Amino acid sequence: MLKESCGVFGIYNHRDAGLLTYLGLYALQHRGEESAGIVTSDRKKIRMHKDLGLVSDVFNEEILKKLDGIIAIGHTRYSTTGSTNIKNVQPFLAEFDNYSLALGHNGNLTNTLELHRALEKRGAIFQTTMDSEIIMHLIAHSPSKSLEERIVYCLRAIKGAFSLVLMTKDTLIGARDPYGFRPLVLGKLNNAYVLASETCALDLVRAKYVREVEPGEIIFIGKNGIKSINPFNNKKRAFCIFEYIYFARPDSDIFGHSVYETRKRLGDQLAREFKVKADLVVPIPDSGNFAALGFAKRAKIDYEPAIIRNHYIGRTFIEPQQYIRDVKVKLKLNPAKKIIKNKKVVLVEDSIVRGTTSKARVRAIKEAGAKEIHLAVSCPPIKFPCFYGIDFPTRKELIASNKSVESIRKFLGLDSLKYLSLEGMLKSMPVDKNNFCTACFTGKYPTTLNPNISKSSLEKINNRKIC
Repeated sequence: MLKESCGVFGIYNHRDAGLLTYLGLYALQHRGEESAGIVTSDRKKIRMHKDLGLVSDVFNEEILKKLDGIIAIGHTRYSTTGSTNIKNVQPFLAEFDNYSLALGHNGNLTNTLELHRALEKRGAIFQTTMDSEIIMHLIAHSPSKSLEERIVYCLRAIKGAFSLVLMTKDTLIGARDPYGFRPLVLGKLNNAYVLASETCALDLVRAKYVREVEPGEIIFIGKNGIKSINPFNNKKRAFCIFEYIYFARPDSDIFGHSVYETRKRLGDQLAREFKVKADLVVPIPDSGNFAALGFAKRAKIDYEPAIIRNHYIGRTFIEPQQYIRDVKVKLKLNPAKKIIKNKKVVLVEDSIVRGTTSKARVRAIKEAGAKEIHLAVSCPPIKFPCFYGIDFPTRKELIASNKSVESIRKFLGLDSLKYLSLEGMLKSMPVDKNNFCTACFTGKYPTTLNPNISKSSLEKINNRKIC
């Protein structure tokens, strides 16, 4: 199971800002299931509530009534590894130099270590284990006076991936890193403006999509309307390709294009590259559903959603005993035996990371009586860790980094295994192939990593961080 850092949402000039932020986070729940928080402002007083748990667990009607305000930001989070701690729940809220500033961050910084050391030398005291706190410290320690100059100072100092929502008592701010790793969109609801990680959140609150926040752009939304600046000269783009493959909801538009249609094209291309005789095309729910549709149509093989997902089961990787993990995998995804029995089945999956979950799924399909099992994966083998906000583990834990495709096939117990080619994946994308980050497949990172820190050390740092 892949994990991505966070979902962010913000709204300006709506009397139900807190409630609409709750709904926005509900739509973005897939981007983070461990904690949630909302900060609101009525231009005079800031209010906040955050806690561990799902959005529906953290908030109720009574709590939302107390979150009065016309401005709000919200955040829902996945941690990468390590303990889940209430101190790490976002948004962060801090006061300095007569500013009250709240912050929500989606992404991951790559120069955390050197910034952390430099800030400590300047007297900064850290309360959390999150790189997001560094952003707040940099804004507070900026030599500039105005908030705009402080934010520019901060964003020029940090490296890596960030889509941010920030809020003062009277202003909503959105910012995106100059490479555009993580998505951020702008919408409008009557006289209110909305910022969100995905367009599905705009849809739920009935806001109209206006445009993408551009890579490197900082948007200030206040009583005088919108002010946009872009203090970066970078022209290179590095959109995270896994937003299309896995993370984003299929009903969202990401980087200006439909996730649903892109996943279908990935499946179509996969079928062009993988000629296999089979009776059924069966998706691994839910992210494999639309690639499987494209595959089945191109291959002219019957599409059968014959693996049933139980949406009320918790995460599978927290159980210490292998038997319990295996049971939970089967509880979460259970095959329909009468559909699968004695059939040659093509399973369509979005990706394989460690391989342990895929192995349990293949075993369940075998036990359901499949005659043959062929696995088609709608991306290339993942061989390298991500330093930009996805919880891809160290190389030694990535199965494709240590095994050949044939070895993986044997390990999973398959009759055949086919990954989509890098060229085929990029061909399926709706925008220029040069605009994507594909480092997890190629090892070619779009940003310059700290030359004084080895990649193995960076992996350890990345694996240790909470968000």
